[in-house]
Amino acid sequence: MGEWKPDVLGDGYEQQTIDLGEDPDGEGEIVATLVRRTWTGRRKPQRAVLYVHGFSDYFFQRELADFHAERGFAFYALDLRKCGRSRRDGHTPHFVSDLELYDTELNAALAVVRADTGDSPVLLEGHSTGGLVLPLWVDRLRRAGERTPADTGVSGLVLNSPWFDLQAGMWMRTLGTQALGAAARLTPKRVLELPSTDAYGVSLSATERGMWDYDLDWKPLHGFAVTVGWLAAVRAGHAQLHRGLDVGVPSLVLRSDKSHRARSWREPVDVSDAVLEVADIARWAGCLGGPLWSIPVTDARHDVFLSLDQPRKQAYETLDAWLRAFDLI
Repeated sequence: MGEWKPDVLGDGYEQQTIDLGEDPDGEGEIVATLVRRTWTGRRKPQRAVLYVHGFSDYFFQRELADFHAERGFAFYALDLRKCGRSRRDGHTPHFVSDLELYDTELNAALAVVRADTGDSPVLLEGHSTGGLVLPLWVDRLRRAGERTPADTGVSGLVLNSPWFDLQAGMWMRTLGTQALGAAARLTPKRVLELPSTDAYGVSLSATERGMWDYDLDWKPLHGFAVTVGWLAAVRAGHAQLHRGLDVGVPSLVLRSDKSHRARSWREPVDVSDAVLEVADIARWAGCLGGPLWSIPVTDARHDVFLSLDQPRKQAYETLDAWLRAFDLI
């Protein structure tokens, strides 16, 4: 592991590089980056959060970190391999051929967080693709030797608009997915020709119509190109979820109350999920196993914690209520 050093978020944030060695997908040396919000006071926090971002994304949500710090959590976030702080020259942004490969950095990050906080229980939070990656990983942790939640060190899951199914018609979810898997074995890094949209990015970015400052090289308005191999890996993850998981801990699944697809910004984009179909999130949330709250947030965006003021307030109030209901604070 590397040393903690100043992070791009400035005062109050540090980062540590996790060396992952040679990329099994053939793109040279790879790393992941663990970010932490520094805490003040003599006593270490008694609980911790580990956050994982989605596709075309990275961690920059200071408000989310502040919310948890105010409730006694040490806050950490992981930029996965080839994402955000972890992307290097020659890397295909966000490319991975199997979501299980992320276990390497997730296991390492969890170990650092627990060592850093005196083996505190860790609450996992994931957005979009991160909201798929995390429960798959926790299910594998649990099934390895039939470990209990206490053994894994994980106390709960907060999934913010998790990507639980493909936002496409039935053909793409069935025969199209089979064809995708076959193509991934031959040309995994071939870019899919998909309709371009900057609607969601424009709604968020302070350089456009939004209120959030972030690095547009790491989170571009149009998003990164989608590759055949990466999407096939996601579809394999969807199939695992749909067969049923056993995360063994309480889960909170947050989503908007509606979806709205658009190629360019328009007003409904500000009060809808402009990326995923919220009905899919609701449908598959029960596959997680363990106690579940599946809550729609009125007028929320795809990232509910980057929504307009009122839905964002509702999202945080719901998260606070869930934490208290399950004695996590």
